[in-house]
Amino acid sequence: MADRARATIHDVATLSGLSVCSASRALRGLPDVSPEARRHVHEAAEKLSYRPASAVSRPDASRTGSVAIVAPKATQWFFAEAVEAAEEVFAGYGLDPVLMSLRGSDQAKGRVFSDPSALSQRVDGVLLLGVSLGPEELEALAESELTVASVGLHDVPWDNVGIDDEAAAWSATRHLLDLGHWDLAMLAGSEPSEGTVTSAKERRAGFERALAEDHLNAHPDLIVGDESTIDGGYRAMTELIANRSVPSAVFAGCDEMAFGALKAMREHGLTAPKKLSLIGIDDHPMSSFLGLSTLAQPVSDQGAFAATLLAERLQNPEDAGETRDHRLPTSLIERKTTRRSRR
Repeated sequence: MADRARATIHDVATLSGLSVCSASRALRGLPDVSPEARRHVHEAAEKLSYRPASAVSRPDASRTGSVAIVAPKATQWFFAEAVEAAEEVFAGYGLDPVLMSLRGSDQAKGRVFSDPSALSQRVDGVLLLGVSLGPEELEALAESELTVASVGLHDVPWDNVGIDDEAAAWSATRHLLDLGHWDLAMLAGSEPSEGTVTSAKERRAGFERALAEDHLNAHPDLIVGDESTIDGGYRAMTELIANRSVPSAVFAGCDEMAFGALKAMREHGLTAPKKLSLIGIDDHPMSSFLGLSTLAQPVSDQGAFAATLLAERLQNPEDAGETRDHRLPTSLIERKTTRRSRR
């Protein structure tokens, strides 16, 4: 059980058997939570001595009552899900969220983070969703007056929420190995070489670790890198089929890359799992529709949890405790694109 002095909304959710989003709604008396679930949440909160902070008061004229939610591309599925969950939490704390989409532009990112002091005139805090900060940007933000929390970042001096990307990739690869596949390829995502987002690198490490545990080598020709998008997955899978070799199974670094891979396979007369097994990470809503096996991650819960941590630090900066890196669990969902090897 979690340390009572450090209990979080995630601890309450875990003990009550609900999601972070549902636990947060229950504690704030919001609708769409059953009476039984509400009772479980309140019992868990009492057991853990967890008390959610009340709505943020603003007696200090220097407080804006606003928080910025910054995302690389607010229209992408992952960020849209996390933003919606975070906005609901902030509203419950009486905070006004300001969505700032960087639109995938380094120039836009530079304008936001080149002078955090200017940003602090507009907002009291910042929630970063998968925004990769360079060393200078990280230092400037850490030294600013802004209260910061994040989702999906690594080695940051503030509260962060995410998943264990290496472990998730290991589990996805382990699933393929357990089905008897030994000839494996990976469609690897890309990210800046220096920055606070290292998901693609960690997922590749998890893939390689799983192979090594079975005394297999990750052949360089069977690791194809590209953007972590549908188009990136399409290009990577096309390269694999046309110019390298067709393995018995493929691990895609994210579900969107897997969607692109399915398109490339179809164009080359290949189907999953008849010709090869395919698995991703995320549990994107389209994964169920396409029958894609995947490692599901709780996207909304990550946004809600990080927003709660940020709001509680704004309300009780002296009582929030040390900053922590919180990792939420993933789970294997086996669908139609993976099956036992017949080679």
